[in-house]
Amino acid sequence: MKKLCLLIWCLLPMSLIAQETFNINGNVKGLKTGDKIYLFYQSDDQTKSDSANVQNGSFHFTGALAHPTQASLYLNRNPLVNKVAKGENLDIFRFYVETGKINLNSTDSLKHITVTGSPINKDYTEWKALRKPVEDKLDALDKEFDMLSDSQKKDQQIFTSMIAREKQYMQELNVAGLEFAKTHPNSYLSLLALKQAAAGAETAEAAAQAYHNLSPQLKNTEIGKSIPVLLASSAKTKIGSPAIDFTQATPEGKAVKLSDFKGKYVLVDFWASWCAPCRDENPNLVAAYNKYKDKGFTVLGISLDNPGKKEAWMKAIADDKLTWTQVSDLKGWDNMVALQYGVRSIPTNFLVDTTGKIIAKNLKGETLNNKLAELFDKPAK
Repeated sequence: MKKLCLLIWCLLPMSLIAQETFNINGNVKGLKTGDKIYLFYQSDDQTKSDSANVQNGSFHFTGALAHPTQASLYLNRNPLVNKVAKGENLDIFRFYVETGKINLNSTDSLKHITVTGSPINKDYTEWKALRKPVEDKLDALDKEFDMLSDSQKKDQQIFTSMIAREKQYMQELNVAGLEFAKTHPNSYLSLLALKQAAAGAETAEAAAQAYHNLSPQLKNTEIGKSIPVLLASSAKTKIGSPAIDFTQATPEGKAVKLSDFKGKYVLVDFWASWCAPCRDENPNLVAAYNKYKDKGFTVLGISLDNPGKKEAWMKAIADDKLTWTQVSDLKGWDNMVALQYGVRSIPTNFLVDTTGKIIAKNLKGETLNNKLAELFDKPAK
């Protein structure tokens, strides 16, 4: 089953004030002289890459960072140049880079590396252990969905049931993140855990308490400053509440406000070019839009595409034939409207009525079609 496009490990951390140096020293005895290691990480809202040749099992990287960020090592493969095929078995290691010295050691391969000299990677190990039981459930759900027949996958009752289970597991991940944040008030990873939990109606109160106990240094980061916005989003986006007005730009640079559409029913649709479930849902949106656009219905798309990905965003709009208005600030999960609306998974949408009030959330497939039919296909009196 394709998971919802969720903010789990793909947060794009925001910049802090100053950058400092990191030094990675690797010693993997199973590597040969002449092997090549590729390093990828996020810095200044961009994907940075570097490479190092192996000498007697050793390799070294150095660079500058403003904040800890997740990184990946690949052996003898640059995935940006040679795409990784589904099911392909590569020697990969994922860890966190932070300023200072980080030691990577293994007796045979990258995937069995042990990290020392890095507090955040010690925290990362603990966080992964908390999450693993729930992630195992999600993996099992994926496999269960893959085993269904095509007709079963299209069965609305089966699909709705599996989505409900997936959302329950995501809720359990949020709880695991809260437990981590409570016991690690000085860890940068606590910010990432709370950023996911803060937008959930069920976890917002606990997230607020955990946030209150964070160190002042963490609260003063850009991610730390965004969490209060997320905490406020749950109350502000309840059904029946006035939709939060906002302004963002189209690909052509035109400023568009939600309030520009007052007098119409507007589906505020959060998506991204990289989100497979979003792209799968787009044909249904196109059909609904074409059916009801002349009756007072429209869609306003808000893309969570990342910095530097404007072309990918525009290509997806063209490929999926999305003829309604599209806007974005190209800040990924840190899109300001997404923060205000508490969007931590996509696809997510809000249906706004002619007066600017939220009347429904997360309408997909038949639920969207049924709601629009209820609004627009009423028999004339």
